Amino acid sequence: MSSSTFPERLTLRKIKVAGVQAEPVFLDLDGTTNKAIALIEQAGRERVDLIGFPEAYIPTFPNWYETIGEGAKSRGFDKELFKHSVEIPGEHINAIAEACAKANVNAVVGVNERRPGSSGTMWNTQVHITREGAIVGKHQKYVPTSGERLVHKPGTTGCANTFETDFGVVSGLICAENSNPLGMYAAAINYPVVHVASWPYYFHPYFPMHHAIQTATAGLAYSLKTFVVSAVSRIPANYIDEVAETEEQRKFLEGQRALKKGALVLDPVGRVIAHGDGSDDELLVVDIDLEDVLEGKLIVDVAGHSNRPHIFAPLFDSL
Repeated sequence: MSSSTFPERLTLRKIKVAGVQAEPVFLDLDGTTNKAIALIEQAGRERVDLIGFPEAYIPTFPNWYETIGEGAKSRGFDKELFKHSVEIPGEHINAIAEACAKANVNAVVGVNERRPGSSGTMWNTQVHITREGAIVGKHQKYVPTSGERLVHKPGTTGCANTFETDFGVVSGLICAENSNPLGMYAAAINYPVVHVASWPYYFHPYFPMHHAIQTATAGLAYSLKTFVVSAVSRIPANYIDEVAETEEQRKFLEGQRALKKGALVLDPVGRVIAHGDGSDDELLVVDIDLEDVLEGKLIVDVAGHSNRPHIFAPLFDSL
């Protein structure tokens, strides 16, 4: 009897994922869009099924607030950020979607989103694109973190952070959201097989950014029982020239750039199975077997048999 007699049989397959660990073209919408397209084309040549991009990769993440704080110089960067941000729908994101279709690649693309027709509203956004080139959704960061609050509005896309692909559900969260239990639960209820975690260049010197990236994504992978692709931006040389005001700031940024910290791929137990640290490659490409999500999920399923959401509902009564 052919397997087609039983269409409800679950089939999970081996796929190839890629995490971007590339510099953007600093505050350059056209330049970074073209670079993103080139990375998608490269992923297509390597037969990648899903590519994940860093936080606000197009045209850049507003990391300057972590280095120089608020002031005239930062506000000048803010103005350029707004001018070079992505409208959805719009010609730049449409060009990226067309690239996904030509390359036959699903994508989660981090952008700095600008409200069309406005002169002052932006969001920190992940755009969901299928390998057919369809823009099927977006997730705007629930709550901006730290300096982002000076430029980004809280998300207006609700709790949704997943989309359907040909191989299963993909979820995504941005930076600190990857340690947000409610954000994780919003993903878990849709049973993702791969999660894309998007991250910026660096944080303030007091904060161990790359330790936090691995710790947060390991916990998320273990909790959701899913593979995680952590996409991490690297610092462009001209960013340092533009932003650093003191020798101490320059030394810190040059040190972070020299580390060449890269993307990570973690398995559903939270183990790092590949990393791009020290590599000059702009993509970290890894083969994974999606059946590996099943065993752990049958032991602990935080969106199913291992949870009783109704008994926790009173916790929200006072919010």
